Amino acid sequence: MTGESALPSSDVGAIEVELLLEAIHRRYALDFRSYARGSLKRRLARRMEEERLETLSALQERVLRDPRCMERLLLDLSINVTAMFRDPGFYATFRERVVPMLRTYPFIRVWTAGCSTGEEVYSLAILLEEEGIYERTRIYATDINELVLGRARDGVFPIEKMRHYTDNYIRAGGTRAFSDYYVAGYDGARFRQSLVRNVVFARHNLVSDGSFNEFNVVICRNVMIYFDKSLQAHVHRLFYDSLPSFGVLALGRRESIRFTPCEQLYEEIDGSEKLYRKVR
Repeated sequence: MTGESALPSSDVGAIEVELLLEAIHRRYALDFRSYARGSLKRRLARRMEEERLETLSALQERVLRDPRCMERLLLDLSINVTAMFRDPGFYATFRERVVPMLRTYPFIRVWTAGCSTGEEVYSLAILLEEEGIYERTRIYATDINELVLGRARDGVFPIEKMRHYTDNYIRAGGTRAFSDYYVAGYDGARFRQSLVRNVVFARHNLVSDGSFNEFNVVICRNVMIYFDKSLQAHVHRLFYDSLPSFGVLALGRRESIRFTPCEQLYEEIDGSEKLYRKVR
């Protein structure tokens, strides 16, 4: 092949990304083809470096032939940036504006989509317990990654993060001593298993799996920023179909229903904290 007909390296790289994602989809039924390319490329580059591979084509070959490599890549591709009571203002507003609505229901179903290692799940369980409505609540905590779901079930978090988490908890309107909820040990801070007595952890892929219940609240914070516009629209429709009238949708601060097909189907509960109520 002459130099004139060869593709520039940037085009070759783009083709390699598409082929790798298609291979993952066919081999493992995991669909990352609609993830935002900037973040995706950074995560793939990190995995190439860890695997000591020079090209994405080499990574594709290893992923196809070694499921353990796919597990490592899945950890890179999954969105696992989280913290307990992350964005305390969101939880304070949830207490003030959403909990009073939830009190009117005899039974409450909450879906936390993309729950990662579970910090958000435990935060929500603590909040609902302090508000006296956890006993009649079922939380469905889902993620694409079975490994992080296992960590969420265990409820063990780094002890060095407890100071930061305690500060978040206080700013979120916590009413007790945060240390009452965990036991510190050599392996980390182990949270009370009673906090997840009403939690169902399950694998769910927002790209390919459908709605599986009707929920009073759907929480999906800081996940869709990694999706392209078409996938965001798909997920918004999935959440809309999962909510009854007056059901609540909670998004991350950098996310919004604006300019989505569902924009006119909700009203704002709190625009700054991205809390919305389904009205149509």
